[in-house]
Amino acid sequence: MKYLIAGLGNIGAEYELTRHNIGFLVLDYLAKEKDASFKVERHAMKSEFAHKGRKIHLIKPTTYMNLSGKAVQYWLQELKIPKENLLVVVDDFALPFGKLRMRAKGSSAGHNGLKSIEDLTGGQNYPRLKFGIGDNFHKGHQVDYVLSNFSKEEFRELEFPIQKASEMILSFCSIGIVRTMNEFND
Repeated sequence: MKYLIAGLGNIGAEYELTRHNIGFLVLDYLAKEKDASFKVERHAMKSEFAHKGRKIHLIKPTTYMNLSGKAVQYWLQELKIPKENLLVVVDDFALPFGKLRMRAKGSSAGHNGLKSIEDLTGGQNYPRLKFGIGDNFHKGHQVDYVLSNFSKEEFRELEFPIQKASEMILSFCSIGIVRTMNEFND
């Protein structure tokens, strides 16, 4: 069985440690844990490894956040992976900082990366792992907030939720979304 894990973010040093790039940060951690490395391929930085008899492909789209669907759709087709074996790791300011929630499907809730994936893959019926970044911004300043860097204190606090997100990804690939949600969602 094959899985595609797409961590959403923006390429470039200026975005590297921003809240919007938590998907990239989670995949970087997971790849390091599995001694896998990313290389630039079509529309994405890509890595892969085996886990419990499954082939897990990681992508960090190089299309920028608003065009994430282009990379996701390309790699789903290229690798012949069914959409139910796709998991998108994405920031969510509606969740408290560090809170993780896996969903089998759902709306984009205004997130342009998810909207692009919906548009190009044919709907909202794909699994996602939402990573809470909190909502510590004034009304009308959400773009500034998601594109700002984590504070040093926040960055230290990310270690455990990033590790847990990696465990949830591996669980999704080995025991499925329902059991993973039951075990990890609170």
